[in-house]
Amino acid sequence: MKYAICNETFQDRSIADGFEFARQCGYTGIEIAPFTLAPYARDISAAQRREVRQSAANAGLEVVGLHWLLAQTTGFYLTSPDPAVRRRTGDYLGQLAELCRDLGGSLLVLGSPQQRNLLPGVTHSAALEYAADAIRFALPALERCATILCVEPLGPAEGDFLLTAAAGAELCGLVDSPHCRLHLDVKAMSSESLDIPAIIHAQRTLLHHFHANDPNRQGPGFGDVQFEPILQALADIGYPGWISVEVFDYLPGIERLARDSIDYLRRIEDSLKTAGPSNATSNLS
Repeated sequence: MKYAICNETFQDRSIADGFEFARQCGYTGIEIAPFTLAPYARDISAAQRREVRQSAANAGLEVVGLHWLLAQTTGFYLTSPDPAVRRRTGDYLGQLAELCRDLGGSLLVLGSPQQRNLLPGVTHSAALEYAADAIRFALPALERCATILCVEPLGPAEGDFLLTAAAGAELCGLVDSPHCRLHLDVKAMSSESLDIPAIIHAQRTLLHHFHANDPNRQGPGFGDVQFEPILQALADIGYPGWISVEVFDYLPGIERLARDSIDYLRRIEDSLKTAGPSNATSNLS
């Protein structure tokens, strides 16, 4: 399996130093939050883009893509009833697709709950249509940049829109493009009535990216969620993508979170491999 970590984890150090430490921990991918580079994509110069991409390459990391796409921005809203706002939001997602391409990435995780929660008088059904409309504006850039927008369901602790993987899949269906697929997050799935392996199996054809974390907002292995059945389910479906560690609570310490998270995941992967040959475990390498 391929393990990445989100770069905002290392905001206490330079971009290059954060990348280098991630590689020392054993990660081979890095996922970037645009706000760690500049408030808006347009503020990130061509020279800065080349520098970040080269820093990742120097550290032996692949840039996976972007997440927290709309965080710390203003003027954008995915589920706005105002067509002009939706158009502006879709156009900005297109700018982010270009940034992603320039950094060497291939996917964008669309979470950003504060820019998509239901506005007064907007039903969830209407919000789905509005969100699909906004995403369609971004499709030409996504296609041109060979990037995939990954819709991220989030739990009720974050908001009130796209609270289940099924709702995320419904939005992907409305957009109806191979450049719009599904992202799954362990913390978010923990709030659903279905167990996580069942969700993974149910969304196997749409799943394109995956975040590993715990409902306590720390890394995998730092809480109550057991990842053995989760990694087994990913192996069962032949998931070929990245598993990115995403942390929100840094209380245990950044270095411990980064190191122990990947060590925990690798121990599980190794135990599944040695459990015996099967169609499932053969996909773990």
